[in-house]
Amino acid sequence: MSSTTVITCALTGSFDTPRKNPAVPVSPEAIARSALEAAAAGAAVVHIHVRDPETAAPSMELAHYREVVERIREKNDAVILNLTTGAGGRFVPGDPDPAFAGPGTTFVAPEARTRHVGALRPEICTLDVATMNFGEHLFLNTPGHLRAMAGHIRDAGVKPEIEVFDLGQIELARHLIAEGHLARPPLFQICLGIPWGAPATPEALVAMRARLPEDAVWSAFGIGREEFPILAVAAGMGGNVRVGLEDNLYLSRGTLAPSNAALVEKAVSLLAHLDREPATPDQARAIFGLAPRGG
Repeated sequence: MSSTTVITCALTGSFDTPRKNPAVPVSPEAIARSALEAAAAGAAVVHIHVRDPETAAPSMELAHYREVVERIREKNDAVILNLTTGAGGRFVPGDPDPAFAGPGTTFVAPEARTRHVGALRPEICTLDVATMNFGEHLFLNTPGHLRAMAGHIRDAGVKPEIEVFDLGQIELARHLIAEGHLARPPLFQICLGIPWGAPATPEALVAMRARLPEDAVWSAFGIGREEFPILAVAAGMGGNVRVGLEDNLYLSRGTLAPSNAALVEKAVSLLAHLDREPATPDQARAIFGLAPRGG
């Protein structure tokens, strides 16, 4: 088991969290600044969504992604960038006719969901192998759309981080790997505690880890109060970890996290108690099977 653990920091997400914790970054400038602080604190990877800087609503605007990426790269060319492709997968059935999209729907074609990946070519982007109830809305990622998105990601020279939220989604991911749409060795992110996916429990993590392909490299996270308990279990199992204001707004019970960097610092401290060190970005590249920097 490696003595180093990759820490990913998920910076802002797409839910209505800025009104719950003002530390959640909203503007491209704030997201980039938060990414740089998280990297300085020990995160080797920063996971990026963007928001409308005026409304704080989730956005798919390429210009916002470009500004975030350029601002980070101006100051730090080592940290690994991981752009989301989850945006554009939300469907809310209309009322009275559920066959038509209702308010809150963002569902778009695979080409639109991966456009920023092709334009900006990060080292990693997410690929959510999940169709599920995601809280009160539907999160739609059909096998056909996943094949198309995987093709666009591959054409961009980007490695997909396969996000799975329950056991059946791992089986679909294994099928896509067997078909050749996802390359080996695969990179998985086990996502726990999202309503209504697998719960953020050690038992769920062990069960999902057991179904990953033998050559899989993996990380895991739990949301809310389970962020740090799942971090400890995942690291103890030899996995990598994720923290950040996308997943959890609190540093400890009743205390709002003042920044993404504070959550990363707590992760580094907990890992130290397990005799594990945070991987540097270049170590993370080797662990995740990415090309060396400049390679």
